[in-house]
Amino acid sequence: MILLRKFRVLILMVFLIACSMHIMIDLLPKLERHSNSGCSCSHSPSEEPQSWGKQGWPNKHTLRILQDFSNEPSSNVSSHSLERIPVTGDKTQSVKRLEHYGQRGDRKRPFIQDATVTKNMPVKGSRLSALYDHPLYKRSPPPLTDEDTLFNVNTDIRFDPKAAEDQEWNGEGTMDEFSPTGELTADSYPNWLRFHIGINRYELYSRHNPVIDALLKDLVTQRITSVAMKSGGTQLKLIMTFQNYGQALFKPMKQTREQETPPDFFYFSDFERHNAEIAAFHLDKILDFRRVPPVAGRLVNMTKEIRDVTRDKKLWRTFFISPANNVCFYGECSYYCSTEHALCGKPDQIEGSLAAFLPDLALAKRKTWRNPWRRSYHKRKKAEWEVDPDYCEEVKQTPPYDSGTRLLDIMDMTIFDFLMGNMDRHHYETFEKFGNETFIIHLDNGRGFGKHSHDEMSILVPLTQCCRVRKSTHLRLQLLAKEEYKLSMLMAESLVRDRLSPILIQPHLDAMDRRLRQVLGCDKSRWLVVIENYYLV
Repeated sequence: MILLRKFRVLILMVFLIACSMHIMIDLLPKLERHSNSGCSCSHSPSEEPQSWGKQGWPNKHTLRILQDFSNEPSSNVSSHSLERIPVTGDKTQSVKRLEHYGQRGDRKRPFIQDATVTKNMPVKGSRLSALYDHPLYKRSPPPLTDEDTLFNVNTDIRFDPKAAEDQEWNGEGTMDEFSPTGELTADSYPNWLRFHIGINRYELYSRHNPVIDALLKDLVTQRITSVAMKSGGTQLKLIMTFQNYGQALFKPMKQTREQETPPDFFYFSDFERHNAEIAAFHLDKILDFRRVPPVAGRLVNMTKEIRDVTRDKKLWRTFFISPANNVCFYGECSYYCSTEHALCGKPDQIEGSLAAFLPDLALAKRKTWRNPWRRSYHKRKKAEWEVDPDYCEEVKQTPPYDSGTRLLDIMDMTIFDFLMGNMDRHHYETFEKFGNETFIIHLDNGRGFGKHSHDEMSILVPLTQCCRVRKSTHLRLQLLAKEEYKLSMLMAESLVRDRLSPILIQPHLDAMDRRLRQVLGCDKSRWLVVIENYYLV
């Protein structure tokens, strides 16, 4: 018995020693690293631009974090409903495009080596027009093949939205209002459909596509024929269907322009702001990313355009009249869906943003990717990238970030989010058809523009850890820092076109200029400015 007890004690001691050694080995590298503050890069990059992965392979835990992808996209503009477009056709059919792109020789012209060569002449008239006339905004994508377009359209096919499987389309509106069957060719499709047809491997929409302005007008003027709550998500969002069978995601106004996010609010419990969605679309366009679906502001009659047309009984039951005789509703969601957080009109008018839907998932599947720099979404725990300054080295060894332009797209998205102050970028999406050689869709920007008095430097961590930026992005940022192309001025000019203008108060506009200077003021001596075409090669 004594020997047995001694043996058990010995086994226990060996086990404890092994555990202690394992913990020390795991923590030793992290204890040896010294943290970097501010905007300086955490290391000096030495890799070649086209081969970012070092020898070796990330551990299984890191792989699980980076490749934990969702099969069910939960973005705010995912359409799971009634868009059924009989336009995919035979892939051998000819494709008619909405715009004629430049020749391949256009793509081979070198970039302007330094944005500082632009003369500092005062801009007369529209600053926005002058910006879009700048050489940095005149690049043409390569010629498109059938594999580069989301839909290969047979132009002889007639548009018939009532051919959808869901019979609830029947009876929406009258034939006198809109009679699409057998009448329309590809050139006269409704604007939302023409927007879908124009999506390709390189961009969500082309730079000067007239369909986008027409679609923005439709979002504001088209008659709303039905409304339903969007499933999932933390806050209330509505799916609105229009007279021309297009659909959009409605985010109602929850707070005024002047209200800042309270300092004690966690980023994941912050309000989603309708004006942030609108401003994000305009900022994305000015940065020339064009990865945010079109968004417009609209004043909606809660009685006639929501309550009276909805078939969603759960939504209908949450309407009530407040003591101030205003029409209110609160819907169902995880946060802020209660009588205490009801959305009330004045007396029945409410502001909101309307984001155009992307093509239905049944027609154009999208892949959802976990953002490598996703936050922990926990009140006490930190994510791995917050405690490991060399975290980017592991990311660069993990597909799809070990090749191609995906890591550069993450850097673009990082800069985009920092200018808005958006900390809530947990996932992103791409179109499945284009594989890994395509752009990131910048969805769900409602938690941007919450604090104009604070710059959240942790948003820039991907940039400071990886020390990489696309050259075309870097040149455009330098351009937008110049007085004649000042970002705040361009945003003000662009946003004044929206029906709900003013969208942002001046402190938010000034904050973007300040944040832009901080991005450009980073330790550029340690950056690797990757000489990449804006478009994939």
